[in-house]
Amino acid sequence: MKHIQYIFLICSIGLFSCKKIIDVYPESNLSAGTYYSNLDEVKSGLTGCYNGLTKPIYYEWQMTELRSDNSKQGSPGSTASGNRDLSDLDMFTPSTSHSGIYSYWFTSYANIRNVNIVLQKLGVGYDPATGSNSFGAISIPISETDRKQLAGEAMFIRAYHYFNLVRLYGGVFLVHKPISPDESKTMNRSSVDDIYKLIIADLQTASASMNGLKYNQIAAGDLGRATGWAAKALLAKVYLTLNRKADAVTLLQDVRTNSGYALQASYANVFSTTTEMNSEILFAIRFKAGGLGLGSLLPNLFAPLGSGSAVIAGDGDGLNYPTNDLDTLTNGDGRKATLIGVYGTGSAAKLYVKKYIPPQPSVNDDAENDWPVLRYADVLLMLAEAQGFSQSSIDLINLVRARAGVPIYAAGVLSTLAQFELALSNERRIEFAFENQRWFDLLRFNTTMTTVNAVQTMKDHYADEYYNHYRLYVAPAPTLQELYNNVSTPGRLLLPIPQREIDTNTQLDIPQNQGY
Repeated sequence: MKHIQYIFLICSIGLFSCKKIIDVYPESNLSAGTYYSNLDEVKSGLTGCYNGLTKPIYYEWQMTELRSDNSKQGSPGSTASGNRDLSDLDMFTPSTSHSGIYSYWFTSYANIRNVNIVLQKLGVGYDPATGSNSFGAISIPISETDRKQLAGEAMFIRAYHYFNLVRLYGGVFLVHKPISPDESKTMNRSSVDDIYKLIIADLQTASASMNGLKYNQIAAGDLGRATGWAAKALLAKVYLTLNRKADAVTLLQDVRTNSGYALQASYANVFSTTTEMNSEILFAIRFKAGGLGLGSLLPNLFAPLGSGSAVIAGDGDGLNYPTNDLDTLTNGDGRKATLIGVYGTGSAAKLYVKKYIPPQPSVNDDAENDWPVLRYADVLLMLAEAQGFSQSSIDLINLVRARAGVPIYAAGVLSTLAQFELALSNERRIEFAFENQRWFDLLRFNTTMTTVNAVQTMKDHYADEYYNHYRLYVAPAPTLQELYNNVSTPGRLLLPIPQREIDTNTQLDIPQNQGY
């Protein structure tokens, strides 16, 4: 459904998204108050919400993969401020004024604002007291089926943003309807529990409101839109994060049995630009090449610095470098050829993220590659995690391993809980490498697993990478013990609330997260 990003009307309503094309259409011609008068206009507004998903993803890898054991800042000896900002995230020492942290926050809330306007026009209201959504009267001539479908898609997008925000920042500002700047200054941070109430309500309402078409029944023009199955899979991940495993199992079994989604025959095919929105993609953030302002910048960000056009047109920025440990872990794994590339030879060789590099030369900063958010493989491995140590769960892991061309776990090989949890952790790490899943997985493992946790995993990562990477940082280079202390500092698993939010509110004292 690449066409959902071809409509730019929403960009001229002052909703922050689509900066590159905001001047194409006169702002005076439209306003959010008068624009939404029919079905087509609501659809174009929702298109703006889908397009708004592309902005935070440019920063999300910094908040997730870079803070995990998958990635590292590629130029440890650099004194450039951009590289130092990345190093601070990598070492769990970001300032409260960190530009990337604020940019991710701002672009996420900008799109939440987009969504809230669409939901308001569709008559959807949220009651924080009861944690429930309701459909009220509207004046737009639209069928109830269309209204609920579009509202479900919008609620899915809002829940997706808040799920990321609450996992990264903790309790954030719960903005569930359009508000004015003055109103925003009277709103303090909400609790983590209250944010999850909204997320769960949105996903429950979304899954009940959207159609239940199986994958092979979805019209080609609608591929890419959120579906009831995507809402159920994301809700299952929410439940798993909250350690509500039984609730997660019910949803995941439903998706597995009834959705029509399935593993692709090969790992590479999942990410191919010629088979986008295939049977494994429950939801993806979509990009469209061709000089439309809708192509992805990420392949150029991830291609090796100084590679010219050998890897991608326009050179690379050398960001999001794979770690040596991940490179070693994937040896002999059929997924490695898709995941990790090598540029150069000998001591000058550089690893880089290959997953999103177009197969053919592309225009600089204009790649076709979509960004996967929910995949069928995730459904299988989440189900294994929710069920816990059992042969049934091992069988689910083996389904993913068989597709990857690596030996399946024979009966009795995983004979202890610790072995099972490590196997599942490693499987998820490889399967979803560079999809911004690893850091969220590590946080969740703190709750859902007994023997795998975020802090110890990161300590092991620092020990593995210290000699070849962290000790090379510009003076003063951190000691290994300092790196251990950073990630162990209470509160540091969360990002700081952007200082700008605290400083610009003259009416309330906004509390900062612990550890900053």
